[in-house]
This record gives sequence, structure tokens and C-alpha cells, in this order.
Amino acid sequence: MYNHILITTDGSDLAQRGVGQGLSLAKALGSKVTVVIATERFPIQGATTSSGWVGSPVDYERYDEGQKRFAAEILSAVKAEAGKLGLDANTVHVANAHPATAILETAAGYDCDLIVMASHGRRGVSRMLMGSQTAEVLAHSHTPVLVVR
Repeated sequence: MYNHILITTDGSDLAQRGVGQGLSLAKALGSKVTVVIATERFPIQGATTSSGWVGSPVDYERYDEGQKRFAAEILSAVKAEAGKLGLDANTVHVANAHPATAILETAAGYDCDLIVMASHGRRGVSRMLMGSQTAEVLAHSHTPVLVVR
């Protein structure tokens, strides 16, 4: 049914529920697995303030290095979890990217036929204020999306 499942994570406990469901589904179906994490660019708000502070190249480099370490730790844990189920998960870190865009591009680039991701299930004003990567993926994906709550 699904030959290649893309599982998304951001390292949160909520995302871990999606990871667990995605890995279990892949095991049951005998599907190939790719796990993606996206880390965003250095925050614009942090780059310039009213006091005139501007981030230096060293600040940007430290931020990028920290994001790479964070992503590597998360992906390593997911890869180990997949291994316990007898799955060989391919892992992908998309740096300096908007998460929903990174998810959609990874799904297309790796020819995935299902995206598994978690969602808080927020509605109304709280969703508008906090944003929803899941809602954005659902709105723009040409690939079926399984949302785990």
C-alpha cells in the first residue's frame, strides 16, 4: 500500500507520538522509511534589535552548529528506535528551512507516498496565533498525510 513513508519530527514529545505511529505502520506494511527534521534560520528578531545589535558571523555559525547537533541527536534516537523494530530508517536534516516547505520538498525528492506527522489539533485563534506546520503541509501536499494526535 505505502512503499516509502516520510516521518516528520521536531524532537518534541508530541512529534514522538507521530514517529512511533509511523514506524509501527512501516513495520506492518514492510515500507521503506525516511525521517526528516527541519531547523529554521537564525531568527530575524535575534539578528537586529532596537539597540542596534546585529548578529556576527560567529553568532550565525554557533547557531547553525547548535541546530546541526540538535538535529543529529533527534535523528540518532529515531534511527535507534527504528532499528529496534528491524527497520533501517534513512534520516534527513534540512537546515535553514521553513519546516512545512522542507517536509513537502523531502517527500517529493525522496518519492515518498505517505507523510506521517503529529498535530496538537488546535483550532481557531490559537491555531492562527501559533501557526500549524501540519495545516500547511495538509493544504499543499500532493502526497497523502496521516496526522497523529
